[in-house]
Amino acid sequence: MATAPIQTGPIQTGQIDGNTTDGLAEKPVHDYVGLGIIIAAVLLFVANGSTVLTDFLRSVLTGARPREPMLSVALILNIALLLFGWRRYVDLTREVGQRREAEETAHRLAHTDPLTGCLNRRSISPALDEMIETARTTGHEVVVVMMDLDNFKRANDAHGHKAGDEVLLQSARRIGDILPDRSIMARLGGDEFAFAAIYDPDHVEAIERLMARISIAINRPIEVEGVVLDITASFGLATSADRSSYQPGEAAAKLMHRADLAMYQAKKSGRNRYCWFEQSMENELRFRSELERGIRDGIPRGEFVPFYEKQIDLDTGELTGFEMLARWKSPKHGLLSPEIFIAIAEEIGLISELSESLIRQALVDARDWDPRLTLSVNISPMQLRDPWFAQKLLKLLVEANFPPHRLDIEITETCLHENIGVVRTLITSLKNQGIRISLDDFGTGYSSLAQLRTLPFDQIKIDRFFVSNLGKSKDSDTIVEAISSLGKGLNLPITAEGIETTEVLAELRKYGSFKGQGFLYGQPSDANSVRALLAKGNLLPMGPVIEATTAEDQPEPPRAATA
Repeated sequence: MATAPIQTGPIQTGQIDGNTTDGLAEKPVHDYVGLGIIIAAVLLFVANGSTVLTDFLRSVLTGARPREPMLSVALILNIALLLFGWRRYVDLTREVGQRREAEETAHRLAHTDPLTGCLNRRSISPALDEMIETARTTGHEVVVVMMDLDNFKRANDAHGHKAGDEVLLQSARRIGDILPDRSIMARLGGDEFAFAAIYDPDHVEAIERLMARISIAINRPIEVEGVVLDITASFGLATSADRSSYQPGEAAAKLMHRADLAMYQAKKSGRNRYCWFEQSMENELRFRSELERGIRDGIPRGEFVPFYEKQIDLDTGELTGFEMLARWKSPKHGLLSPEIFIAIAEEIGLISELSESLIRQALVDARDWDPRLTLSVNISPMQLRDPWFAQKLLKLLVEANFPPHRLDIEITETCLHENIGVVRTLITSLKNQGIRISLDDFGTGYSSLAQLRTLPFDQIKIDRFFVSNLGKSKDSDTIVEAISSLGKGLNLPITAEGIETTEVLAELRKYGSFKGQGFLYGQPSDANSVRALLAKGNLLPMGPVIEATTAEDQPEPPRAATA
């Protein structure tokens, strides 16, 4: 079956339409001043020359007095005027040429990227609008592709800006060599590019073939000064075929917006791939924007509240403390779990403010609990990068009058891989104040025995994935057994997360003594419910430690999201 290729023609990688005159000055009137002087001088010379020239030459050769001395003087002045006018005309012509060249250079720089020669963000929209209108007149459509190089900043920081510029230049050249004629290409900034091509709507598979070729070209290693860099890219695609969802005149902006959404979906899906735009992406973006506004407004309004999950000594069944979990009491969406809002709060830079607000509330709630009960708090990896985090935490402890030894800060294992030096400093600072430190989600990251020996952790917590799969997965059984042996060897207590059934509890007990938490012992509760529970067990503030509720005392709760 014959297939129609994407339409061809000259690729516009930084070329502006020759009819465009924006920014170019009209030819100055001064150009004609010198020319007028020259013409007038020539006319005077012709008019007077026939009468005066012979007499002037005779007087010069013989030394006799000219018959018409005034006309001879006029002739000399006429020649001088002719020379002056010509010089003036040449100077003005050169000046105008230099000015025109400077204006054309400024115009070109204003519409193109100086590094790659592609169009820039300012000029891509009008070029794309023109392409869309041209395609429609011939019954064709336009595909817009947004591209972002994966992990470009890391390579740029590691090898320098010169290497980064070379990667950008090579990437633009490779794409430009593959794009069909009459395509347009722009660098929008940083490592983000956009390009568009005309295609036959009856042969969409041509786009798939084009993207396959571009992906292969981008993935070829780039050598810069002896260093070989492996580069990949994520792409988002949108077409002009669906014209019902946008008004005339906004096609270019709408298509680029949609392609951008698809590109970020490609990144979320694992990078080094391309995604087509789907309407659900716009719905997701609107929901995300709504969540961002809600987070910004909800923190000062106190909509984010701590919930508490029991922590149990599995050997005795006694309650030993609670882990604080974040919840959002959204006026519009109800009670939301942290999986929905924590990542967004981190991206918009509000995670520290949100976390400190929750810790402040939790310290006040836990202050009146029995002194034997501890409070565990997770902190974000972004908070570990704050050099003042330890001081902020100590200030919260002083404000709440909460004993530091009852607070347990949980650091996820992946944080150790990001910046071990910063983590070591923070742990040491907190430990010096009496705060306990736990290594959370153990088994999912990159911790080594050397790190566990050198970092003064008070306990390690097994990730819930391994615990919940005990008895179902041989790998999980092996990992839990290995972590248990490691904890015994390093004399570190172990807490197992995700205990949801009595079967999992029975399997876990085969590997030693643990503390545990999970839905088997009840759902996370708010401060009032916890206070009522503790009052019932005489744990406000004094009294015997109560035994945890077991599965036989209450039905197994449904699975829910926790932090």
